[in-house]
Amino acid sequence: MLHRLLAAVRGRGSRRGWRKGSPARGSASAAAAPPVALPAQAQVVVCGGGIMGTSVAYHLSKMGWKDVVLLEQGRLAAGSTRFCAGILSTARHLAIEQKMADYSNKLYHQLEQETGIQTGYTRTGSIFLAQTQDRLISLKRINSRLNVVGIPCEIVSPKKVAELHPLLNVHDLVGAMHVPEDAVVSSADVALALASAASQSGVQIYDRTSILHVMVKRGQVTGVETDKGQIQCQYFVNCAGQWAYELGLCSEEPVSIPLHACEHFYLLTRPWETPLPSSTPTVVDADGRIYIRNWQGGILSGGFEKNPKPIFTEGKNQLEIQNLQEDWDHFEPLLSSLLRRMPQLETLEIVKLVNCPETFTPDMRCIMGESPSVRGYFVLVGMNSAGLSFGGGAGKYLAEWMVHGYPSENVWELDLKRFGALQSSRTFLRHRVMEVMPLLYDLKVPRWDFQTGRQLRTSPLYDRLDAQGARWMEKHGFERPKYFVPPDKDLLALEQSKTFYKPDWFEIVESEVKCCKEAVCVIDMSSFTKFEITVHCWAWLKKYMPEDSNLILEDVTWKYTALNLIGPRAVDVLSELSYAPMTPDHFPSLFCKEMSVGYANGIRVMSMTHTGEPGFMLYIPIEYALHVYNEVMSVGQKYGIRNAGYYALRSLRIEKFFAFWGQDLNTLTTPLECGGESRVKLDKGVDFIGRDALLQQRQNGVYKRLTMFILDDHDTDLDLWPWWGEPIYRNGRYVGKTTSSAYGYTLERHVCLGFVHNFSEDTGEEQVVTADFINRGEYEIDIAGHRFQAKAKLYPVPSLLTHKRRKEDVELSDLHGK
Repeated sequence: MLHRLLAAVRGRGSRRGWRKGSPARGSASAAAAPPVALPAQAQVVVCGGGIMGTSVAYHLSKMGWKDVVLLEQGRLAAGSTRFCAGILSTARHLAIEQKMADYSNKLYHQLEQETGIQTGYTRTGSIFLAQTQDRLISLKRINSRLNVVGIPCEIVSPKKVAELHPLLNVHDLVGAMHVPEDAVVSSADVALALASAASQSGVQIYDRTSILHVMVKRGQVTGVETDKGQIQCQYFVNCAGQWAYELGLCSEEPVSIPLHACEHFYLLTRPWETPLPSSTPTVVDADGRIYIRNWQGGILSGGFEKNPKPIFTEGKNQLEIQNLQEDWDHFEPLLSSLLRRMPQLETLEIVKLVNCPETFTPDMRCIMGESPSVRGYFVLVGMNSAGLSFGGGAGKYLAEWMVHGYPSENVWELDLKRFGALQSSRTFLRHRVMEVMPLLYDLKVPRWDFQTGRQLRTSPLYDRLDAQGARWMEKHGFERPKYFVPPDKDLLALEQSKTFYKPDWFEIVESEVKCCKEAVCVIDMSSFTKFEITVHCWAWLKKYMPEDSNLILEDVTWKYTALNLIGPRAVDVLSELSYAPMTPDHFPSLFCKEMSVGYANGIRVMSMTHTGEPGFMLYIPIEYALHVYNEVMSVGQKYGIRNAGYYALRSLRIEKFFAFWGQDLNTLTTPLECGGESRVKLDKGVDFIGRDALLQQRQNGVYKRLTMFILDDHDTDLDLWPWWGEPIYRNGRYVGKTTSSAYGYTLERHVCLGFVHNFSEDTGEEQVVTADFINRGEYEIDIAGHRFQAKAKLYPVPSLLTHKRRKEDVELSDLHGK
């Protein structure tokens, strides 16, 4: 493939827009040729000639942006793209990743016809094996999601696996998932084809040209400085792969791009005596931690070991990626797994063991989007060994983002702005990717947590809560209590209970929820406010603040501890501590004022709980946190107070139809789509960003509505639980997916939230979703291939603006308008 790559690069060196930045080494004829001068300016400069950079350039040119320069420090497609295993798979856990991979599949399929460059695209299909029932459940969940977006797939038996791939040992399998339209392709040739098409559209491409510095003035990209001169530009795109972290630091205002490389191994064999057909399916044996594909009649097989080897922690040290040193001792567990799955492999001669770097991100999701600190600085990197699968779709979405200001799909989960300062630590990244790489094939059951980078950001109450049995989860490096384990519970067994069914913490959370409803609970929510401000929201507020105003935007959440005091007796606790009346007449809902609690002054108290239950949020200067907590717990003893965690909060808020930002809502959600009309002053003569769009939406109608679903025929003890992402069916047709779910302890039913769409039966286009459309439908929620009947409701009956609560308010019959 290397010889083909060199020939392809040299053969297209004379094409329009495709130029050498310097002579090829070792070429007598080229030595006399002067280097080609770079253009003085361009609209866009793209850094990186791999599949990401060429995809961005290709799609920008398709959208009409022709004034684009792509710079590659070495040769085109000579980075990690060159060593890619060439497997294109659409089976992904995230919906946006499925869409990116599906688009890539369609793009690569027609790329050879469009460009005349052979890419080696072959539709082989993929077989995902399951050695355990839990793995099979995970595959069934993915299978359900793929089916509803039109990607053919099915759950098959071990016998069918043997028919699809006769060389596989299937004796230990319980089932598999077959995705027939997955493919294999030469990733380097795809990158070259994308570059060729882009250059034919006017994109200028220069290899052997290194970017030394990205120039920034007043928070805006103004150009780049290279080893061959400067280029003035309005936009810069960092597609530098594993070097993206270092490149992000090379500007007046550094851009943090958290990723880290690990060594990745795969072996290549000579052909079988009877060469494998080119259509032989790719195999993913995640329980065995390996993948297998046909390669020139033999096989290519690698995997993701439990003990990965991070590399290049100290930074950039080579222009082009070379095959790193073989390590057969390190690869031995994967080789043993391969031989168990394909025993006849022992008869084949191994050509070599390839060792190449792959980049991984702290949360196993790729990174794209505009920097929150530098306007015009865009990023597309960190593919977690899925660059070929995501390359086409990711390049398209980023190009749309640049051209239109937003992509055509919701890429919230992939946005660069989801990361904060914590993830910029090289030590953190090195340790985290050692956990991330094995997780790619680990079985990820609901509510799993990362184990690295823990106990870094903690509230002042951490030690007190931990001593009282708090079990912790992590959100952007901040520790949150999930629930509190009573002294008589087995902590070890509880920590190891990970399942798609009813969890072992069910009764613990039930008791916390009961206390919130009948007495009073305290939830430490210090991390909640930090997360809301320091990721996406902070960047938006900063971007749209008037430059000539006297407003000062400062992130002060680190200065406060937030305590959520929930329950009907919260009024009594706070009244006793403050010597102030806290009844609804004196302290109405959503009212906020500064007051004293115990000996502490300057406590900001707000009458809301994020759950729909009565209570208060206390924003406490961090130096008073321990004192206020101790006082609350001491006074609250007579009212039955106890600690509670985020799992109880989740159950309470979902049962009351409270949507959460980042889970149910994002930047593409409008108030009219989620029941927030009453919060928007459309008729008060107040102007604000987005007002005209909301007025138009109110007139034309919405195309999706957040809906509450209560499962009817679901057995909590025996059936699989809904967690998130389950397909929603209306009258037998797919209309959306769940965004969050929880068991409602008052309703004694599972409750899901999710958006309902109205797709035309004829064209598939979205139509207006009315309240009547929601109310007249019969609904089902698909959990791993099994559909459960559900009742739908648009908005909650209990009002946010009242502290009164009666048992009959939440009776199922009342909830549905009887």
